[in-house]
Amino acid sequence: MPLVARENNCTACHAIDKKVVGPAWRDVAKKYKGDATAEARLIVKVSKGGAGVWGTMPMPANDASGKKQDQIKELVRFILGLAK
Repeated sequence: MPLVARENNCTACHAIDKKVVGPAWRDVAKKYKGDATAEARLIVKVSKGGAGVWGTMPMPANDASGKKQDQIKELVRFILGLAK
């Protein structure tokens, strides 16, 4: 698991292989496998937050200032890389 996930408290709501509050990252990877637009769309989703894709529990914005984009990109690439 990337350090950026622990440093930004992502693991409070997500795990690699099981649903916690949010979806398992492996499930996210499977859902978006082969989607060429997934990385860009997920970077926006993690940055701005959102709800409705995985249930009613909203994911809060994680980068309203726009200063964590490199960290978010690293995390999204890790997640998408979990697809088998």
